[in-house]
Amino acid sequence: MYAIDFRHDLNMLDVRWTGLFTPPVALRYAREVIDGFRRSGFQPGYLLRIDMSAIIVQPHDGLMTLHEALRNYPRASRIAMVTRSALGRQQIRRLMHQPYLRIFDDADLAFAWLTEPAEAAALAVG
Repeated sequence: MYAIDFRHDLNMLDVRWTGLFTPPVALRYAREVIDGFRRSGFQPGYLLRIDMSAIIVQPHDGLMTLHEALRNYPRASRIAMVTRSALGRQQIRRLMHQPYLRIFDDADLAFAWLTEPAEAAALAVG
């Protein structure tokens, strides 16, 4: 369904979604991410990569459950979403409006953008 990795060496929350999120799965995922964030010692300003390339879109009810459960989650400094799906891109853009978010077709390109110096990343977003 998913893999969650708190990468302390990069101050990055690195997530891979591999299955569909029903509301119960979305709630379990949200609890794991919130608990992991607390245990990891991460602070707002971390980097976030969510690789959704193994799926096309998520069910609406699961996404809305997840969106609500993570409503007050600490803010990242940059978010890289990975999907090769046009429908997936539309779904991301409908729910996520952060100006520090970019969508990529490739997880390696997303990683490169996340880990480049802040000045270069800011130019790439604008």
